[in-house]
Amino acid sequence: MRGRLASIGAWESVLSEGWNLILTEPGACAVPHDIHLSAQFIPAPVPGTVAAALEKAGLFDRENPEPLNTKDAWYLCRLFDAEPGDAILRFGGLATICHVFLNGHEILFSESMFTAHEIPVTLSGGDELALCFRALGPRLSEPGPRARWRPQMITPAGLKNFRATLLGHMPGWCPEIHAVGPWRPISLVRRDLVSIDNVSVRSVLEESGVGRLSVSLHNNAADPAMLLRCGGMEQPFEKIGDGHYSAILKLSDIEPWWPHTHGAPRLYDLTLVSDGVEYPLGRTGFRRIEVERGADGDDFALLINGERIFCRGAVWTTADIARLPGARADYEPFLLLAAQAGMNMIRIGGTMAYETPDFFALCDELGLMVWQDFMFANFDYPRSDKAFLGHVHAEVEEFLHGVQGSPSLAVLCGGSEIHQQAAMLGLPTEFWSGPVTDEIIPAIAARMRPDVPYVPNSPYGGTIPFSPNAGVAHYYGVGAYMRPIADARRADVRFASESLAFAHVPQQRTLHRHLDVPAVHSPLWKVRVPRDRGASWDFEDVRDFYLELLYGFDPARLRREDPDRYLDLSRAVTGEVIEETFAEWRRKGSACNGALVWTLQDLLPGPGWGVIDSTGEPKPVWYAMRRAFRPVQMVLTDEGTNGLDVHVVNETDTALDVELEVACLRDGKQQVVSGST
Repeated sequence: MRGRLASIGAWESVLSEGWNLILTEPGACAVPHDIHLSAQFIPAPVPGTVAAALEKAGLFDRENPEPLNTKDAWYLCRLFDAEPGDAILRFGGLATICHVFLNGHEILFSESMFTAHEIPVTLSGGDELALCFRALGPRLSEPGPRARWRPQMITPAGLKNFRATLLGHMPGWCPEIHAVGPWRPISLVRRDLVSIDNVSVRSVLEESGVGRLSVSLHNNAADPAMLLRCGGMEQPFEKIGDGHYSAILKLSDIEPWWPHTHGAPRLYDLTLVSDGVEYPLGRTGFRRIEVERGADGDDFALLINGERIFCRGAVWTTADIARLPGARADYEPFLLLAAQAGMNMIRIGGTMAYETPDFFALCDELGLMVWQDFMFANFDYPRSDKAFLGHVHAEVEEFLHGVQGSPSLAVLCGGSEIHQQAAMLGLPTEFWSGPVTDEIIPAIAARMRPDVPYVPNSPYGGTIPFSPNAGVAHYYGVGAYMRPIADARRADVRFASESLAFAHVPQQRTLHRHLDVPAVHSPLWKVRVPRDRGASWDFEDVRDFYLELLYGFDPARLRREDPDRYLDLSRAVTGEVIEETFAEWRRKGSACNGALVWTLQDLLPGPGWGVIDSTGEPKPVWYAMRRAFRPVQMVLTDEGTNGLDVHVVNETDTALDVELEVACLRDGKQQVVSGST
């Protein structure tokens, strides 16, 4: 649901055509007039990034990226079709240090990638709009508020002082493609004398089963007659202040919104009727979310509409690392595959970027819950810098306003691995947190989305924040720490918002088309294998550990003597590990309430963490996850000398009569015993 309804009493034109990009040395041009006519003018898509424009022009290779934050990037556009008169220029997102000029005069200075701006202007006809994105690279070495620690994973440390995505700044797994440019739409808005804006929507499911819909708005018309319609019912708006109106509609026969694994993700159309004219407000759903922490306070389980949900899914990266797109068509292929695999939760981590309301609208429709980190990770962020904290306030309010009616928003989280980073460095507990995640964000979230649980950080809980048996964990016991699969039970995981990272080998056709080099042996292959910065091992070593553990082959010898078989077994083993681990977590008696795999999709073709490759092709591991995530599932667990336990899971809203038959085979062929129940 859009936060601002420009279509009610306003006309909005997206400025997506006629843009040119010019790169200059830092500070070489103070104003647009300083740009020399001999400069190279490159056609540029808007919304878009410098990387996308250069790539389209054949001047940038995402697989061997050049730094993009060492030059100033100018975007120029002549507004030939814009009629003279008063208007509003709306900038959806500018990455990152940006000066905006209209006809040579500066009208905006923006310092945050994550906030939008609306600037009133008077157009004269044929106006020139210019955006200058100053080189961020030199600014990152400038001194800022002193930090109490410096993370290893993200470089340079100066990023903590700027509100920009960390994508492109995490060597070892993320290509160094820097986000620069107008990455969200730029539009021209003209308002009528009568307009409706500042629309706020809140939908909840009460314990009685009644849906409660609250809508407030601003209307500058004199005594308008307005109705709110939803679910076949309507309610008049009441005036609550100067130009401010609200309506509360209760729907007694509401069908709740459910994750698709447990029911139907039912959505309802919202309609505003103003002086007899109908205006669509979008769609919303009614659901109730609670967190159950157990008798010991260490549990973390989501209850949707009163029912305990086992959450499973993956961590989102981006639909395209160069373009950072935000359209429905960019999100849909990945989210459809997530739903088809039986996932019911997607996490957007704090090292990524905020996605648009289109992302959440799709998740609403598909029945995918969203765990949303705010974009803070690992750093000790400024605690008293007024300008920085002002940006935090603005971005949090703006994000929550844009997704205010979305039922898929299930968890809000202050950020990623901030507490863990401090704890692992041995700092005392009072150093772990700060005002951003402990004061500012939760206060705004409680005001704007009180229906959504808030978690200060991921991981979080327990004596130390990374203990898997308390609260929210990042569990890599099975995985990076190369523990046996039995550790999935021994660790007593309660909820893993990250887990099970492996270098998943793509389908052979993807390798033929996009990485046609000798697998494993080529340096081009090895550079696509994710690794932790500074580590002596990578995630192919992790996969090899389980290949030997489960199949008994020496990985080094196998890839020398039979590389094709090595690749086939590598494709199989990560899926088998994930299936067995989730079998442990979904069995009766398990304390686990959910786990999300790191990550949903790759950033480049190759053996990355993603279970979907960067072209949109599911990897073999995706099919294993589809088996492991079925709402109706039979799980066999090895209980040692107690034999095998059979667990039958039915998460649907329909009772099933099932017959279970088990057959034992000799050498995988000859049946020696069978039984049914």
